[in-house]
Amino acid sequence: MRELFHPTIDQLSLSLILNALGDPIRLNIMKNLAIQQETTCACCRIDMTKSALSHHFKVLREAGLINVRIDGKQRFLSIRYDDLEARFPGLLSTILRIL
Repeated sequence: MRELFHPTIDQLSLSLILNALGDPIRLNIMKNLAIQQETTCACCRIDMTKSALSHHFKVLREAGLINVRIDGKQRFLSIRYDDLEARFPGLLSTILRIL
């Protein structure tokens, strides 16, 4: 299985992060992840096709907002709190507070 791309802290870009968060579906995913900590893709409670949902997860992952951990056939999602706070202090907490 190929390894998924996760940007390093130095590669995190404010414009990519804000662009990723500019979609209401992705904001909803972030809200669900903030409540559930780490969860599987299926537990995000969003009614759409798997391919569309996978696209949204990919955008969030490649922007550096979420981490995807693969364990067997399961993919576990979590917010990259520490990395985002180190690169852009206060940004994520501000965004999650207004959700």
